[in-house]
Amino acid sequence: MSNENMGTIERLVTGALGEAEGRRTLDMLAIDPALLAERGEHVSRAAFAMAMNVGLFHDLLARVPSGAAYVTDALAGGRRILFDHGALRCIRFPDGPTGALPGGEEAFARIFLPLGYEMAAVYPLDRLKMTGRAYRHADYPDAIPQFFLSELHVDRFDPDFAAAAARVFGMSRDPLDHAAREMLRRYAAGEAVAFAVALAALPTILAAFDRQHEPASFEDYQLLLSRSNEAAWIATEGNAFNHATDRVPDVAALAQRLKAQDRPMKERLEISVSGRVRQTAFRADRVARPFADGETRQVSGSFFEFISRDLDPETGLIDLAFDTGNATGIFAMTSARDGAQEGTIR
Repeated sequence: MSNENMGTIERLVTGALGEAEGRRTLDMLAIDPALLAERGEHVSRAAFAMAMNVGLFHDLLARVPSGAAYVTDALAGGRRILFDHGALRCIRFPDGPTGALPGGEEAFARIFLPLGYEMAAVYPLDRLKMTGRAYRHADYPDAIPQFFLSELHVDRFDPDFAAAAARVFGMSRDPLDHAAREMLRRYAAGEAVAFAVALAALPTILAAFDRQHEPASFEDYQLLLSRSNEAAWIATEGNAFNHATDRVPDVAALAQRLKAQDRPMKERLEISVSGRVRQTAFRADRVARPFADGETRQVSGSFFEFISRDLDPETGLIDLAFDTGNATGIFAMTSARDGAQEGTIR
């Protein structure tokens, strides 16, 4: 297909990921035709947001073999993935930024808000000493994936934890360069963004969803892990997608089928207080990560999730909410069951 006949999202994705990987990832996803239809030399905030999500989905599958296998099976059965939401985690110090990186949710609100996302709700995750926030797109709320952004509060832990967190996260770098920040400024101001500008900024925006600090010492990792699985996870994975989620008609039936196939499933289905939102997930895949001592160890990585959403009878629309209990249960998928395994992986 010539470049002139390609839609804006397709041009962005293939430009950022390469022709083959871009098309392969787009073919995995059920994307609203109205989004795919956009063309022209300017890029709407919705098209950029969707292209960004496609890039993040591609990255997640590269790190999560169990999720990639599920997607392959779904495609073989004639079904594309309806990308419901992605999740990520961040660190909030009591005062100031995280090194050069803005503190906590601010590191991502500065990306989400210019691209048309709105904060839809706050979810206290007190047992985890975290706060979750849902960001939903204003233009296509049920078609562009939401973000569930969880912020870990360092000041809710003891001084030893705070000191280790400062050593691990305190010198984080800011991945956004001047060009990316200028593009976001233009979107925030409602100004037109040329395709060439959007394409040049997309890899930089995607790089924000990664680890921005140097590898932790194994001692600091173990100290964080002793207090918080989530803090230890951020120490090795950073702000990468924690999980991506397929919206399916009947998550309970899917879970039974996947368990029968001996997939690494969560034991129990999470059901919201309303009963309208039901979730389950694969357990996190193990990944090899470097530490400051030069050793590479196996730790918990990211995972793939599944969700069913019913209609809200009060609005007649799909219930796009999350649930504190569901989120807390899903977080257990990245628990470091045995901690990091010592020894170099060859």
